[in-house]
Amino acid sequence: MTRQLPQSALDRFEGKVEYSVNPHDRVLEREELLEAVKDVDGLLCLLTDTIDAELFDAAPKLKVVANYAVGYNNIDVDEATKRGVVVTNTPGVLTETTADLTWSLLMSIARRVVEGDSFMRAGKYVGWAPMLLLGSDVCGKTLGIIGMGQIGQAVARRAVGFNMNILYCDEYPLPPVAEQLLNAKRVEMDEVLEGSDFVSLHVPLMEETHHLIGKRELELIGPNGYLINASRGPVVDEVALVEALKNRTIAGAALDVFEDEPLMKDGLADQENVVLLPHLGSASVETRTEMADLAVSNILSFFDGEELPSPVNPEVLG
Repeated sequence: MTRQLPQSALDRFEGKVEYSVNPHDRVLEREELLEAVKDVDGLLCLLTDTIDAELFDAAPKLKVVANYAVGYNNIDVDEATKRGVVVTNTPGVLTETTADLTWSLLMSIARRVVEGDSFMRAGKYVGWAPMLLLGSDVCGKTLGIIGMGQIGQAVARRAVGFNMNILYCDEYPLPPVAEQLLNAKRVEMDEVLEGSDFVSLHVPLMEETHHLIGKRELELIGPNGYLINASRGPVVDEVALVEALKNRTIAGAALDVFEDEPLMKDGLADQENVVLLPHLGSASVETRTEMADLAVSNILSFFDGEELPSPVNPEVLG
């Protein structure tokens, strides 16, 4: 295992497999990872670990890779499949918590919560004032959702309580009854960007979604719109975003993910109209434990010859 996970999940390995855990509270250096996998049958890894042909070469016994995340853009799944290595992920269990975090971002940037907190800590508050830290209302506004998968839908369900209109774009439309319940309308992406007060990203990172949001798209969002990203950092051109925030091309942004994590592009942290979080989308005790349990279940099921809960490339299993 490439990082320490909740112990209750790891205890399930006792008496069934021999296992080792990265002893450092950091991502393993590449050479450390390649050395650690040379004799393993299974690997439980994170998004921060690159699992590619070089690693498969270094781990000739490897049979199963369990990714501790719903996304798996860190893994060369085609290469794994070619070599007969099963890849699994942790879908479903982090949907609601990520939607909660998305709303935390949205409310924080709309009502300038982080700025207000800093203002108070700096001792600047001298009394109520009509024009102090004015933000934007959320109730009754239009929420744009790019990527209406499980997390996107969970975000939309929360918007119902705020009496919001939903514009969304996705390859697949929701059933008419779901659209009616969510007050949602499927449109092209440009219409989502132009017509929404808040634009929330919920797409996987693929070649097609890399820099999905760049200079042109930010200009479409406009000076009264906000961008929320709790999907994957490279979906947004961070250099273009910094310029948009500086120039007030958009009103603000709230980010849980970054293009070159853990780094941020120069100038991003200097902008007051952005909320920045260290990839906390699934960071609740309950959810991180469920993720660990699912990853462990995938590994144990594989070695027990049972059906895997969440294989990414089930064709390898025959």
